[in-house]
Amino acid sequence: MSDYVTPQALHVAASPLSSDLPRHTKNSKKPLFLFGMVLLAGVLFAANQLFGDIQQTGAVFSSSLPLILLGFALLAALGFEFVNGFHDTANAVATVIYTRSLSPTVAVVWSGIFNFLGVLCSSGAVAFGIISLLPIELIMQSGSSESFVMIYALLFSAIIWNLATWWLGLPASSSHTLIGSIIGVGIANAMMHGRSALSGVNWGQAMNIGNALILSPIVGFVCAALLLVLMKRVVKKPALYSASQQEGAPPMWIRGLMVLSCTGVSFAHGSNDGQKGMGLMMLILVAALPVTYSLNRALPQSDIPQLITLASTSQTQLMQHTSVAAPAQPDEVLTTYLRTGERDANVIAALAQVSGNIGATLQHYGALQSIPAEQKPEMRNQMYLAAETIKHLQADHTLMLPTATQQNLQALKNTLNGATQFIPTWVKVAVALALGLGTMVGWRRIVTTLGEKIGKSQLNYAQGISAQMVAMGTIGAADAFGLPVSTTHVLSSGIAGTMAANRSGLQFSTLRNMVLAWVLTLPAAALLSAALYWIMTSL
Repeated sequence: MSDYVTPQALHVAASPLSSDLPRHTKNSKKPLFLFGMVLLAGVLFAANQLFGDIQQTGAVFSSSLPLILLGFALLAALGFEFVNGFHDTANAVATVIYTRSLSPTVAVVWSGIFNFLGVLCSSGAVAFGIISLLPIELIMQSGSSESFVMIYALLFSAIIWNLATWWLGLPASSSHTLIGSIIGVGIANAMMHGRSALSGVNWGQAMNIGNALILSPIVGFVCAALLLVLMKRVVKKPALYSASQQEGAPPMWIRGLMVLSCTGVSFAHGSNDGQKGMGLMMLILVAALPVTYSLNRALPQSDIPQLITLASTSQTQLMQHTSVAAPAQPDEVLTTYLRTGERDANVIAALAQVSGNIGATLQHYGALQSIPAEQKPEMRNQMYLAAETIKHLQADHTLMLPTATQQNLQALKNTLNGATQFIPTWVKVAVALALGLGTMVGWRRIVTTLGEKIGKSQLNYAQGISAQMVAMGTIGAADAFGLPVSTTHVLSSGIAGTMAANRSGLQFSTLRNMVLAWVLTLPAAALLSAALYWIMTSL
């Protein structure tokens, strides 16, 4: 662990960073006051919006305990995102601070602002991609005690591991931490119910996410190295390839490039990592307030007739493709299929029946808002089952459906996702504030590792620009495909790539410890969340 920055290591005189650290002054309480005011305003805004939604939907509570549990869970989710912010801050600001392009205070505030904007502009695809890792029965048990235990277990394990690795100065991945926590909860749930551990996780989705997490550092390493080589051939400016000086800022044009790439990484980090917090928030809200958040009340009324038509048409087309009678418990058939991945003759018939039920219910009530409160959770479950079943069937190349049926099912899935996969604006704002404020603290422990301890020479301007531009592009591409990636892994791998391309040499002891942290994070978080889930369930 000695290769990682500690509080004492930040005061080494040889570091270009050390002379630029903020000093305590008589005005040091003013930023803290502003920080606290923004935090308080965010909490009050979120609470006001939450209670406004509850009042609009007429949800009634027999006691205050459910609201207390809800508030605690939401604060824990925002706490995870806050920790994620200061845990990953150095990834966006390390190069601009280390090269003295921006002062630490300006850099972290600037990064926090663009993390905030990145969250607000995100699509939500990553959020629901992560949620789909959970076992199907836990997703569908809205309001049950098991769903709350699951949420608390994965949240606490993710926060504990993030704090531990941050304290040790390890640039570990918050994405790995959260995904490991989800996998641990899923495995523990399956084993406690007498099923195989393998049935507790959506392994197809886990493989997609795993591939993204594994490939993205390789992409970062190779592409950053290639970009640096290309820059050397195209941009013949010696100042660009010199190491940061202990005194003074670089030329303005270099500062501009550094700040631009820092801005891009911050925005991309917010748009990808912020969605993890949004996914957790929605998981909590649906579990605790199914009447209010089961269905998207903002879905345009004009989409309802189309949804009714698609559901009815899908039922007819699917029944033409099977000779099996509709099963007595179609929801159980689809749940089993999604858990095991094993398709039998009943799956198509069950999907047809569930699609027909959705269309008939909407035809009867005319709008999502008009569905009675006690029926909304069941309606959401049926929509979720239908959409996820269609998704799995589309990946099953042994199933040959007519083109018209495939097109209709795709349209039905998209419309159903619009009714169940939504993120209220206030949730985005709350997560954006948590991530943005978290970005403004905690940067000291990891910056020196990225700036000095990956290569045998100090990071130069071109290396910082190359690593950050590649990180920005890689994270942005992953966001477009709805896949979570680790900003930590991509950027630190990019810096290593530029060191290799520049023949600066690599400090393999540091790289060994980083890789060890990466490898240990997922199983450690999984074991921690599984243990917490078992303990909480046993209480």
